[in-house]
Amino acid sequence: MATARKQKISLVDTPYYHCVSRCVRRAYLCGEDKLTGQSYEHRSAWVADKLQALSDVFSIDVCAYALFR
Repeated sequence: MATARKQKISLVDTPYYHCVSRCVRRAYLCGEDKLTGQSYEHRSAWVADKLQALSDVFSIDVCAYALFR
């Protein structure tokens, strides 16, 4: 049975959380696809902008982030 997120997270005990997300099936989010030679560099700015917008909406502080290519 699933546990509610409200019961899992305690900002008093652990104020920092490490979140990870990745693409599947060798899909390219950013960088250059070596098989096709197509560049997706422009998406890096999209991801950074979306991260900033979502952190404002949900009132969270992002300490650091990294986009691996």
